[in-house]
Amino acid sequence: MKKQMVAGLVALGLLSANGLLTVTKADAENAASWGPKWTADDQLILPEGYREWVYLGSPLTPHALNDGAAGFPEFHNVYVQPEAFREYRKTGVFPEGTIMLKELQLTQPGTEEDGSRFEVSGRGYFPGAFNGVDASVKDSKRFPDAQNWGYFNFGHHAPPYAASAPAAPVAACAQCHIDNADEDMVFSRFYAPLKN
Repeated sequence: MKKQMVAGLVALGLLSANGLLTVTKADAENAASWGPKWTADDQLILPEGYREWVYLGSPLTPHALNDGAAGFPEFHNVYVQPEAFREYRKTGVFPEGTIMLKELQLTQPGTEEDGSRFEVSGRGYFPGAFNGVDASVKDSKRFPDAQNWGYFNFGHHAPPYAASAPAAPVAACAQCHIDNADEDMVFSRFYAPLKN
């Protein structure tokens, strides 16, 4: 029996050394280093330094192109932790602890009927002031009823943002992702770095 256990441990060590084990270094370091931080009452603490994370893209849905009533009329500057990004690129799966953070940024005031304006580069929509932060966190233990992701709003206004935020009800954010997202609750079609 002891020989079998030793042989099993040696085999496990060889698998690990050769990178064949599915448990990754990113998984092992998740909670203690790069993963989300929580308050005592289970609110997500606004991550620090998120503008230094991997930038994924900035979808834009301005009022002028949505009958004056866009749900989010700002640029959506979306970031993900470098560790989660590397793990996703390696495995095709967002690891536990992934934070997708969206900082909203207003457009410069428009001078044309469609809300666009002319700048040196031509006519278009140009980023202005920051105007809010939303985040989603992958945590299958905390959010099994929302397909493993929790959604958080730190304020839709100019900084400073709230220091922490409670999870939103499933109907408020998660349901839209459940109904419409591409894979694992993420609108990955908008984020070329996830694919290239």
